[in-house]
Amino acid sequence: MSAKSTLDEALVSRAMDTDAAIVDMADRIGQAAREKAHLRIVGGDTKAFYGRHVAGQAFNMAGYAGIVSYEPTELVITAKSGTLLVELEKQLEREGQMLGFEPPHFGTGSTVGGVIASGLSGPGRPYRGAVRDFVLGVDIINGRGQALRFGGQVMKNVAGFDVSRLMAGSLGTLGVITQVSLRVVPRPQREATLIWDVDKAEAREQMLRVGREPWPITAMAYDGSRLRMRVSGSDPTVTDALDRLNPDASRFDDDYWSRLRDLALPFFDARDKSLWRLSLPPAAPDADVDGDCLWDWGGAQRWLSSATHGDELRRHCEAHGGHALCFRDRNGNATAEPFMQPAPALQEVFTRLKRAFDPEGIFNPGRHYVWM
Repeated sequence: MSAKSTLDEALVSRAMDTDAAIVDMADRIGQAAREKAHLRIVGGDTKAFYGRHVAGQAFNMAGYAGIVSYEPTELVITAKSGTLLVELEKQLEREGQMLGFEPPHFGTGSTVGGVIASGLSGPGRPYRGAVRDFVLGVDIINGRGQALRFGGQVMKNVAGFDVSRLMAGSLGTLGVITQVSLRVVPRPQREATLIWDVDKAEAREQMLRVGREPWPITAMAYDGSRLRMRVSGSDPTVTDALDRLNPDASRFDDDYWSRLRDLALPFFDARDKSLWRLSLPPAAPDADVDGDCLWDWGGAQRWLSSATHGDELRRHCEAHGGHALCFRDRNGNATAEPFMQPAPALQEVFTRLKRAFDPEGIFNPGRHYVWM
């Protein structure tokens, strides 16, 4: 199924109760398309540092907020894109539920639309799933000024091209997200963290060994001296895991994982170096470069604070089946080229998608790549 036919079907199934705000936004976007005026989509602006710099008129979505529906027994919540993440999480917490992908906040202004557009997940990502795994449906306005709906509010709703999950990580380059339906999960009855003082070799061996076994692990990180593992579940399950994994290890609940999620640990304070996010197989070696490294996701995501040139890091990641992203340039600025260039075939797919959703190229031009 082509992207064009999927858009046409979405137009047919568009909700009949489109509110006045959507009509106004669609009109403004349509006008911008006719004038070929660039729009910089803004929510809480907590992730403005992520990706390439965007020049254009601010299109603010922060005011379009509110929880549209929430069915705790169905494990589904639907919210407008400007809804504050902290407000949505408070609502879920009251029902003993949570967002399984643990989205980073980066500030109290973080919005639901920004969470989806950035596609970023927290420490539990390898064990609970990524952002896109929890997206059931999205409403967007495309570059023609058309209000579209994809997916729905049930677990099995995909037929053909899964556009709703395509929006995860799109950084606002394909359309303005106006509403999102998300699958939620029950909060664990108990969580605890085990800590070992080990060297890098020991940490790697233990991460790989534990990762192959059916423990209730929901996070693993190593900061160069301490290996931490989070176990989650029912009280008996967590107690058994603590006793069997290492009865002598430290065990306590703290805010380490939320601080890691939001890059609020002392490791991330260095502003005279670039912050790189390296995605690698857990068994792959570290790059032989100067800098400090912190392993997350059981070693599959590695944060590197370094002044090293990006080409060397990218070659290392490519050689080991991964990729490198300059998450934050020196002094916290957006970097010129944060993302690795895709292979030619994938670049063609990206280009065709951009043309289908945003033919005039008005949305966040160049946020990913100069050509998109």
